[in-house]
Parts: sequence; C-alpha cells; structure tokens
Amino acid sequence: MALSAAQEERNKWQGGEASVLVDHAEYLPGIYQEFRERYPGVASAQDTLAQEMASATPFDDRTVRLLKLALAVGAQSEGAVRSNTRKALALGASADELRAVAMLAVTTCGFPTAIAGLGWIDDVDSAPTSGG
Repeated sequence: MALSAAQEERNKWQGGEASVLVDHAEYLPGIYQEFRERYPGVASAQDTLAQEMASATPFDDRTVRLLKLALAVGAQSEGAVRSNTRKALALGASADELRAVAMLAVTTCGFPTAIAGLGWIDDVDSAPTSGG
C-alpha cells in the first residue's frame, strides 16, 4: 500500500527510511519547491506580501514567527506548523517556547488541536539536523 504524502513526510521526520539531515533554516518541502518552480510570479508576489505584512507589525522577527506558529496550530495546518517551527528554531526560540504556544491552544482551539500541534512541533524538533 502506498503512503500518502503526509505519511511520507511524517516517516521522514520520525527517522524512517526517508530520513535526512535537516537544516531548520533552509529546509523547503518538495511540494513547496515545485510550487515555486511552477508559479514563480505567484511565489514572488506571496514573498512580497509576506515581507510587507511582517514590516507592518510592531513585532520583531522571532515574535512574528511565534505568532504565525500559533495561527498555524489553531488552523490545524500541519505544513505551516512544521515550517514555522523550523523558522522559529532558527531564530533562537526554544523547543519549550514552541510547545507552550501549542499548549495555549487548548482553551481556545481545543485539546485535539493543541495535541496535533505539539506532535508536529516535536517531529520537527526531534529531526536530525545538519548542524548537530
């Protein structure tokens, strides 16, 4: 039986046969790389929008990343949780801080949402890194 893309991604993060060393700051999922290649104009416009949105806030980069992680957990967006976890770690956030973000979802978004977010954060945090 073939694995779904999500199952293959989880297998990679959990150290299965597809396991790779990950540079948290540089990792881009294959589907995202394909999107950027297929739709470079849309990708560029999205990059510009993201930069403009971030610069329109009073928050530093690390705080923006933690807020985006919280939004991703609340939206139950696995890819966004993983991406924002990698980026937050690269900006110096601790794994405990990232887990705290997910735990705050319990009373707002519900226990299952928080637990899913914790699992995705832990998957990224426990992935072997190229720097260590």
